[in-house]
Order: sequence, then C-alpha cells, then structure tokens
Amino acid sequence: MPSLEDELFPSTPGKFKIERTHNMNRQFHRCFASTSTMFLWALFLIVLTASYLSFRSFVDSGNRYLTASWGGIQWEKQIRNSAQIRRPGGMSVLVTGAAGFVGSHVSLALKKRGDGVVGLDNFNNYYDPSLKKARQSLLNSQGILVVEGDLNDAGLLAQLFDALAFTHVLHLAAQAGVRYAMENPNSYVHSNIAGLVALLEICKSADPQPAFVWASSSSVYGLNEKVPFSESDRTDRPASLYAATKKAGEEITHTYNHIYGLSITGLRFFTVYGPWGRPDMAYFSFTKNILQGKTITIYRGKNGEDLARDFTYIDDIVRGCLGSLDTSGESTGSGGKKRGPAPYRNFNLGNTSPVKVPRLVNILEKHLRVKAKRKIVEMPGNGDVPFTHANISLAQREFGYKPTTDLQTGLKKFVRWYLSYYGYTRKDIQ
Repeated sequence: MPSLEDELFPSTPGKFKIERTHNMNRQFHRCFASTSTMFLWALFLIVLTASYLSFRSFVDSGNRYLTASWGGIQWEKQIRNSAQIRRPGGMSVLVTGAAGFVGSHVSLALKKRGDGVVGLDNFNNYYDPSLKKARQSLLNSQGILVVEGDLNDAGLLAQLFDALAFTHVLHLAAQAGVRYAMENPNSYVHSNIAGLVALLEICKSADPQPAFVWASSSSVYGLNEKVPFSESDRTDRPASLYAATKKAGEEITHTYNHIYGLSITGLRFFTVYGPWGRPDMAYFSFTKNILQGKTITIYRGKNGEDLARDFTYIDDIVRGCLGSLDTSGESTGSGGKKRGPAPYRNFNLGNTSPVKVPRLVNILEKHLRVKAKRKIVEMPGNGDVPFTHANISLAQREFGYKPTTDLQTGLKKFVRWYLSYYGYTRKDIQ
C-alpha cells in the first residue's frame, strides 16, 4: 500500500513534473474563469444599483414636483387670476413678503384699486407664523394668492415668471430685526443678500423686465449724527449686521440698474407700526407685556437721554409704496441686455416727527388703561441707534408723499386691533 508520502511525492520525477504542470494550468483556467464570472456579476450588480438609484432619484424628483405647493396648469391659472388687472393703466405686481406686516397691507391696497397682485412668502418662524397665516387668509379672502416658497428657490422664481409677465416687483421680503442678527447672522445673508440677488437675476433676465421697488431701511444711516436724515447723507457706517445687509442691497441694486437697465427704487422705512404689526417691535411687545402685568424694559442712551424714533403709521407707508410704484418708470433692458439708462432712486418714508420711547409708553398706557411696570436700563451695544428722524422732502416732491397719522391716533388703532385679534375685553384688563 502506498504511503502517504508516496501519494504526495510520486516516485517518478518526470510524471510528477508533467502532471503538476497540467494540474496547475487547469487550476489557473478554473481560477480565471471564476474571476471573470465574479467580475461580470460585480458589474451586473453595479449597473443594477445605479439603475435603482437613478430610478429612486426620478421618483423622488417626481414626488417633490407632485407635492410642491407650486407648479402645474391649475397653479398657473391661479397665478393669472390673482394677477388680473381690473383698472385702466393698472399693473401686475409680484409682492414678496406678502404675508408680512407691510406686504399684506400694500397687497390689499393694490388689489382694492384694481391692480393685479401675486404674493410670495416663506412663512419663517422669526416670529409666530400663525400671524402670517392669518394675514394670508385675509389676502385670500380678497382674491390674492400667496405662494409659499423661498426667494433662493430658482426653480420657483422661474415658474412664477414663466406663468406671468409682471410689470412690477415690490420686494418686501427680508430677515428683519436689529438685535436678532447677533443670534443668527446667516439668516440675514441668506434672505437680505442672496435672496435679493436671486430675485434681481430673474428680473434682469425677464422680457420685458419689470420695474423693481424694494424695502431698504432707515438703519442704513447707522451712526450718522446729522438730523434729519436725508437721502444724500453718508450711509457707510452701519451700526448692525441688519443695516449692513440693507446697505449692501442698495449697492447691489445699483449694479443691476447700471449693467442691466433695471428700474430701481429703494424705500428707507422709518419704524413702521400699526394693526397686524410685527411682534418683535417695541410697541407690540410693550402692549403684550403691559396687558400681562410684566415689566417692560426701556433703553436710554449712554448719555442718559431717552431714545427717540420716527414712528410711521402703516397707512402712510402704504401710500408711499403705491406712489413709488406709480412713478417707478420703466426698465430699459430685455433678456439681460441694457438698451439705455433706467431710473435709480432711494426715498425716505417716515413721519418727520420723532417721539421719545417713554412718551410711546405713556400713550399705550392711556389706550390700554393699564399702568406699565417700567425698568430703565442703558442701551446695550446690540446695533440699536439712539434716534431716527426722516427728511421726506424728496418723496414729497417726487410723488406727493405726505404722512397724516400722528402717534396718538395710530397707537389707538393698533390697540383696538390688538385687543380684538387676541381676544381681550375691557373686563379682562380692568
């Protein structure tokens, strides 16, 4: 019987050499065939995986399109219905920030006089979105469509401008608030700069181009100490990031006017107040806290002087917006190419009668019939300025702007709205 050693090592060297070579070749071919098969299977799996991922991407894109709040034949029909002009010489206006304070008021005024209006708003949570939704419902009841979406969504903007050739754009959407910029600076860059550029891009490429009116801010005057503030005053010393983004906006819009022929009008609002206002504003938060019996904080300047603001009632601001739209002139570009110079303007929209903050509180106490619990502190270095005061002579000359509502009257209207909206009765606050 051959031993284990004989089986492993044959006695004939030649036989071993031939058989070993033959076996090695056979094993090599078997291995190669196995490797080729594995390669083919691997390639098949890669193709199958890629096909699946492409299919999923297609399905996801389709789902996003189907579930989006914009797009489609029915949506375009709603856009055209909302933008229908009902007066001779009227305009079709895209209002951004339409569910906001100023945006909702101007949209209603435009619709009331027979202009076509389409709104755009992202309904962010900088303050209670339910207030924005309530404003949207008010607009809807008057036949004004408010599209929910972000300015930085190029696809949405393209759909809007494909659906309708707007004659005007009133750009009021922005990240507002001076102090919040210290907490969330990126939101200001996203909305006030990137969003502005995205909107200007779609406008300059439109054919015909719309006239462009937008909300700058009185905050661009920054650390300016010359009063009243005039449009010709220096605006290169902003006191907050919010102010800096608005100043940047003025420079950016000038560029689009110069290169592309867009008609540009910038509006520098001065402390707007009134019904349906913003909860982050002092007059609004003071009212809330006074009614709830909480202490309100009133700031004073570092020199001990009371802060003063050029409080401007919403109805006066609306008239200023309408006047700016009516006198905006035409853009001169077409499809991104400029054919001639177009208007470029900036206007102050204020009340021209600054009121100190303690006086504001006194008026609120009178209308609420509740005494405020006051805490006086020195103004922190958070971007606020000690006073604002508008020179409105340029707006008066250009389109007859003339504010008519004093703070006493305006706050009375605001308090009446506030008590009604939040369900207060006189019995609740006695």
